[in-house]
Amino acid sequence: MRKKIFHFLPIIIFIFICSSASAQQLIYQPVNPSFGGSPLNGNWMLAQAQAQDKLTDGGQEASLDPFSDFQANLNRQILSQLSRRIVDQIFGESDLTEGTFEIGNFIIDINQGVDGLSLRLFDTLTGNETTIIIPTIN
Repeated sequence: MRKKIFHFLPIIIFIFICSSASAQQLIYQPVNPSFGGSPLNGNWMLAQAQAQDKLTDGGQEASLDPFSDFQANLNRQILSQLSRRIVDQIFGESDLTEGTFEIGNFIIDINQGVDGLSLRLFDTLTGNETTIIIPTIN
């Protein structure tokens, strides 16, 4: 008799486990007030978003002066044209004029040396200087 109880014991335990399981309906509750969540979550969500914001403007406001916008746009186009000519010169498609150029707040020195093309960029406002040496491909 005792052996029969041990055979039925796992079945009895399984029945008790299955009968004690219960379930409930899952209801989605949004957190964002824009999508139907509690309006009290708005300030908390805004604070979390601002804390995670990695893009800062550095305290610079957008310029409302059209002349300064024009000057900044012109400087960007000249520097873009210069970089395009440097790439063309590296791959042998055109020649780049050596010398010193002043473009807006930048002073650019271009020299062809033994090691290759040497570019020195100097920002007159911040005093930052960058030197780029591009080896010649032969």
